[in-house]
Amino acid sequence: MHWKEMWENHSGKIIGSLSGIILGIVYLISGFWDMLFFALVVFIGYTFGKRKDLQQGSLFHWREIVQWLSKQWRPFK
Repeated sequence: MHWKEMWENHSGKIIGSLSGIILGIVYLISGFWDMLFFALVVFIGYTFGKRKDLQQGSLFHWREIVQWLSKQWRPFK
């Protein structure tokens, strides 16, 4: 089936976009600026889903950030 093939190839984008739409609908109720925020939420959801589909990993390298912060802010040197 066509839908099954789409789901297998683009599941991350689909889930990301749908979650962005669901979360964005909450903001859509009250006006223009909220609609712009809605578009931002959908874009962020799509971007994370696309990264999952392409298996690019996390957007931030948390381990490197934590190591850098621990070097910068050691309480007792």
